[in-house]
Amino acid sequence: MSKSVPEQIEKFSSELAECIECGNCTFWCPVYQEKPIEEYVARGKNKIIRSLLSGEKEYTNDVVDVLGMCTLCGTCAEHCPVKCKVQSIIIAARADKVKSKGLGILTGLVYKQLIPRRRLFGKIVKTVSVIQKLIMPKSEGKLRHLPLFLSGLVEGRQIPVMADQFLRDAVPTVNKVQGAQKVKYRVGYFMGCATDFIFPEVGKGVINFLTRNGVEVIVPKEQSCCGAPVWLGAGDFETGRKIADENVKTFKDLDFIITNCATCSSAMKDYPKYLADNQKRVEEYSLFAGKIYDFSQFVIDILKPDGQCFKAQKKYEGKTVTWHDPCHLNRYQKIRNQPREILNRMKNINYVEMREAERCCGMAGGFNVYHYDVSKAIADRKAEAIDETKADIIVTGCPGCMIQLTDAMNRKHMDKEVRHVSELLE
Repeated sequence: MSKSVPEQIEKFSSELAECIECGNCTFWCPVYQEKPIEEYVARGKNKIIRSLLSGEKEYTNDVVDVLGMCTLCGTCAEHCPVKCKVQSIIIAARADKVKSKGLGILTGLVYKQLIPRRRLFGKIVKTVSVIQKLIMPKSEGKLRHLPLFLSGLVEGRQIPVMADQFLRDAVPTVNKVQGAQKVKYRVGYFMGCATDFIFPEVGKGVINFLTRNGVEVIVPKEQSCCGAPVWLGAGDFETGRKIADENVKTFKDLDFIITNCATCSSAMKDYPKYLADNQKRVEEYSLFAGKIYDFSQFVIDILKPDGQCFKAQKKYEGKTVTWHDPCHLNRYQKIRNQPREILNRMKNINYVEMREAERCCGMAGGFNVYHYDVSKAIADRKAEAIDETKADIIVTGCPGCMIQLTDAMNRKHMDKEVRHVSELLE
């Protein structure tokens, strides 16, 4: 046990003080609904973090577990009568935890040495993909079951197959507009790890739609991870700044940065809030954050193509689709109507709104690994709402949600596809 240094918590102490301990969060927290333990809800976490700030508590294993038992979905803040942003306080506490206790040898190796080195990361992923295909039995679609000797890690988990060709190897750096049309915009495309390594077809869909509609798309191969697993999930702000600096440098000459991952866009927009530790970074991160657009947001709010552009691919014609709101898209970025507008303007599909479409699916990055039992239970509730729609396809805007929902559909033996909104567009 090490003496805590509540430097980051102090920065958000005003938000910490806002909690009036009314307990309204207990009605909304997806974790608490599956595990009704006081420390697992926002009110309980606030009490513990206040004790960390005052020095009454230290980062024991129990405290660390409590801080990890949160999806950061923001549902509690959305429904809080005083709008206490508990997720900011938890992120800050995780950062102070890393300062106090470190990351551990294996976690530190992955977060500090592997993820920031994109080329090395890609080589490791390629090696893992070969091993994956050799030892992991095939499930359905693009999923594989963990073998028995690994099942203790996340019991019953089905994980996606790595792509045979990563997106960065499949597309050129400069993707020119199709045909003889005039270039309307020149944008940078931020792939994100899951799209690059697992769902390259999602990225190809984004690039194809944009270039068909007058947008030249630049895909810098020097881009890094958004850093969300490193600083948002694990609390390693130091490495997070290195990643942020690299991304800011890579995209500095572009006016728009488009991404199809809700977590990536949200995390990068939050660089100034959490990672800017001097005036130079405040200015650079703020300028960078202002350029970032989710794919659906850019299409509807900036590009504004005519209605003829919104047509589903032939293989999806006549299908019934429903939409799942990623937490980092809906609650963090207030992007809710744009993806629905795209789906509603596709005349050759049938769109059905899902009950509690904004409800967290339980993915939440590392939470899904360390607390798979709770993550799975949260996803099961989402599966019930999906089943009610009778939809053929669940559409979303986050590759992480895609992994979680696909796992849930397979576990529940529900014959439904999970797609990114860009995949539907012709």
